[in-house]
Amino acid sequence: MSGKTPFYITTPIYYPSAKLHIGHAYCTTVADTIARYKRLAGFDVFFLTGSDEHGQKIQQAAEKEGVTPLQYVDRIVAGFQELWRLLGISYDDFIRTSEERHHELVQYIFQKIYDQGDIYKGAYKGLYCTPCESYWTKLQLDENGCCPDCHRPVQEVAEEAYFFRMSKYADRLLAYINEHPDFIQPVSRRNEMIAFIEQGLEDLCVSRTSFDWGIPVPFDPKHVVYVWFDALTNYLTPIGYMHDAEKFNHYWPADVHLVGKEIVRFHTIIWGCMLMALGIDLPKKVYGHGWLIVDGAKMSKSVGNVVDPIALIEEFGADAVRYFLLREITLGQDGNISRDTLIGRINADLANDLGNLLHRTLNMVQKFQGGVIERPAVSQLPADEALVADAGETVRLYAEQMEAMSLTAAIKTVWSFIGHANKYIDETAPWALAKDPAKKGSLAAVLYNLAESLRIISGLISPFLPQTAPKIWRQLGFTTDFSALTLADLSDWGRFPAPQRIGEAEPLFPRIEIEGEEKTASVSAAPKTPPPKKKSPAPKGKEITAEPSEITIDEFSKIHLRVVKILAAEKVPETDKLLKLRVDLGNEQRNIVSGISQHYEPEQLIGKTVVMVINLKPVKIRGILSQGMVLAASQGDQLKLLGVDMPVGSQVR
Repeated sequence: MSGKTPFYITTPIYYPSAKLHIGHAYCTTVADTIARYKRLAGFDVFFLTGSDEHGQKIQQAAEKEGVTPLQYVDRIVAGFQELWRLLGISYDDFIRTSEERHHELVQYIFQKIYDQGDIYKGAYKGLYCTPCESYWTKLQLDENGCCPDCHRPVQEVAEEAYFFRMSKYADRLLAYINEHPDFIQPVSRRNEMIAFIEQGLEDLCVSRTSFDWGIPVPFDPKHVVYVWFDALTNYLTPIGYMHDAEKFNHYWPADVHLVGKEIVRFHTIIWGCMLMALGIDLPKKVYGHGWLIVDGAKMSKSVGNVVDPIALIEEFGADAVRYFLLREITLGQDGNISRDTLIGRINADLANDLGNLLHRTLNMVQKFQGGVIERPAVSQLPADEALVADAGETVRLYAEQMEAMSLTAAIKTVWSFIGHANKYIDETAPWALAKDPAKKGSLAAVLYNLAESLRIISGLISPFLPQTAPKIWRQLGFTTDFSALTLADLSDWGRFPAPQRIGEAEPLFPRIEIEGEEKTASVSAAPKTPPPKKKSPAPKGKEITAEPSEITIDEFSKIHLRVVKILAAEKVPETDKLLKLRVDLGNEQRNIVSGISQHYEPEQLIGKTVVMVINLKPVKIRGILSQGMVLAASQGDQLKLLGVDMPVGSQVR
């Protein structure tokens, strides 16, 4: 075994009874992100995922389609594996419960627990939910007499069965949960499990005779092992529980079982009692993530709002989908899935913040230093020290948040540093430094600091954006193996091996044009205004002084001013004065055409928060629909935009 500290993380093994949905992608992306971070931090990671393929529901679905159960699951499991490939999931093993290696282990464990007297034969008569593969008492049903998990009807079942003495371990398990507060997370799930145990645990029915798609009970083959007793043992199969004691002792107990909140009960209560019966340590943590809400409604096949993750990946790219899920959904809480929000994140966070930082940096290195990052002798500017300090604090806080599985917070931390790096460009104005030969050293320092910032950023984002991070690495000119990068490499400032020629610049995330914007541009051309009436010429020798006309407070209140952030800026072709600005209003984005090109370079504007008139009638300028106006102050030949240190979307009064 490796001398590194082991880290064992698992997803649930997914039940292949229906098509893939975004929930599969979310849970597995979270686990993959944690696994990638742990590898970056120097751990010996074993990452397991797979499929739970037995049970009555599978058999019924296969019969309906006229195929064998194995043929049925083979097709769906292939879909899982293709989705994991598209998402870049870095699993170490994919366990299928239909595999012989798993059959062997399940029968071994069933026999062992039976031999020690913790499994006995009896008769089951009660309530069973086939979709959930769950047994329930009448007291546990919902207010409609249905399954409390999926709220679908239950069936009365009566058959000979084997039972696991789960009640024997109830008090011991409850004590364990109380003594190990981190075992079940988040706290809300922990409290739910404590309440469930306190109401009393009955012995668990662990075999069925009414169907045969399952693993036969080793000493009574007319029975098949209950699907959850079968499935939960998957976590032991790939790490050598039966045949490789060294490997098993290295990785077990599992560090994290990541599961949906609806199956926390199986992974803590049933699994906990099984492990106690086997004399095996319980996993260190079972983490129950929340549900995905689609435009305000819980995702459901019956409602028809199930989101196809492969379609999303094909449209927006795997890393964009990964980023959206991780950034938008706080782990442990329910999270809303919205196409508009996804596009907004791509445009604002990925295309503008990250993409523009890389694009601006590489373009300036090409333009001002012939495509070579130079190592300056000393720090040249006051802003340098603040950037360097922020980089160190970012890595420290990021590591702390990732260790706590606070993935959304870690992303925000990295993007705060990306924002600082973009602001650093505005503060240092490399385009101005390049005009003064005496400031060549300062220019080299600024461009080096930007390249070093991007080196660190590429490592920090690699767990979230595994396809994008190495692209940044290559564009910075590195030819070394990106996968060999460690968190320690990111902790020390100044490891960029200058002088180094940068690679070819390529866009990371193309901006997504919103269909509604295009429609607006085609139908919202400003109405033609009548030509102004001719005025009588002023008497010669007299200067006309235009006095501003007075307005009432009611008239002024019609002007809506808001704080906006400039996301992108570019010159309007074949014009000297016009810039096209893309601004964020907080709840939407707009284009503005502004005559400030002689006062600002486009690079200076990106990231600035300014004041905008948002209810100005749209007008087409050079074929571009301008939907507002940014405010500026002027004196003589000088003009400056009105900047403000307030959150985007704030109303200006």
